[in-house]
Order: sequence, then structure tokens, then C-alpha cells
Amino acid sequence: MKQTVHTHQAPAAIGPYSQAIRAGNLIFCSGQLPISPQTGQLLTGSIAEQTDQVMQNVRAILTAAGASLNDVVKTTIFLADMNDFAAVNETYGKFFQVDPPARSTVQVARLPKDARVEIEVVAAVK
Repeated sequence: MKQTVHTHQAPAAIGPYSQAIRAGNLIFCSGQLPISPQTGQLLTGSIAEQTDQVMQNVRAILTAAGASLNDVVKTTIFLADMNDFAAVNETYGKFFQVDPPARSTVQVARLPKDARVEIEVVAAVK
């Protein structure tokens, strides 16, 4: 059974996709950009600030799905510039201080809205 997850505490989807889908005990959170849910605008601050906003968006979606960051089993980080890796890693690490999930990090040619970072997660809940 598939259940759509939506919250106004995270940015609305900018295309034909859901913020997240819950299928059984798995939650698949769509890639999140550093967009403020209040303004709908892409943050233009430091990569650390942008990563923090992305993770706040992910947290809000997981909360709406009845989960938390502690339930995340896999993340994928997409970077526009791998030179941002250290700063992204430092901010990201603050959200996963105990038993961090499996992760992949890749540099991509371009992200939606010319963002510098996008993160998607998969969570498992009971």
C-alpha cells in the first residue's frame, strides 16, 4: 500500500512528484533543496546554511510521515561542486550524531533551481 506524505513545514514539490511516499514500513523522501518553506525561495547563504535548510526540510517531511531522522537508513547527497563536501559533511553530521545511515555523495552537472546541494533519504519505521 502506498501513502503520499505532504506537509506545509517543507517546500512544496516543484514538479509532478510527492514530498515523500510511505510504502509499508519504508519512507522514500524526495530530494530536498535549500528552499525555505515560508518563502518558497532558494537560500543563497553559505553551503553550511543551505545544507542545514535541506536537513530541516527532510526532518519536517519525516515528521509528517510519522518518522524521525533516527529512522533514516540511507541518504544520497547531490553536490554541484565536490569542493563543498567538507562543509556539507560537517553540517550533515550534526543531524546524524549516533548510528549515521548509509550514504552516497555524488557531484552532478546541475541541480534544480541551480541549487548547490540536494539530499534524499530513505527511512524504515515499524
